[in-house]
Amino acid sequence: MDSPVPPHPSEPRPRRRDRHGRGMRGPVAPPQVPLSVSRSESFRDLVQDSVERLERRWPQLAEVDFMVLDVPATQEETVPLGRAVSAKKDRPAQIVIYRRPVEIRTKNRDERALLVHEVVVEQVADLLGLSPESVDPRYGQE
Repeated sequence: MDSPVPPHPSEPRPRRRDRHGRGMRGPVAPPQVPLSVSRSESFRDLVQDSVERLERRWPQLAEVDFMVLDVPATQEETVPLGRAVSAKKDRPAQIVIYRRPVEIRTKNRDERALLVHEVVVEQVADLLGLSPESVDPRYGQE
């Protein structure tokens, strides 16, 4: 019982995305809605807001490099939330904030914003050799 194979058409059929009458798919949310911002971009914005808040009081922070990394490179007993590195002759001072350890310790965006600011203030205080309360008088009150 040989069943004949239908011949292939000479030109391919156009593919249609609208197979079931649903229309073309689009983005889940428009770009101006916070859903379209990734977690890492949102975290960087929190760090940037905190840095800008402190730069108004401490203009010398404009020469410090603020970085966001996902996790610390070294395995330690306790996981640091941030790190301050003093300036050397060939590179400026750096403050690093670790995104994942901060996110794990917070439940929502408001808590995350408070913790990010506390970590930034603590690292700036460490870098400048001051107490966190003198860097930001509202430290620990929020």
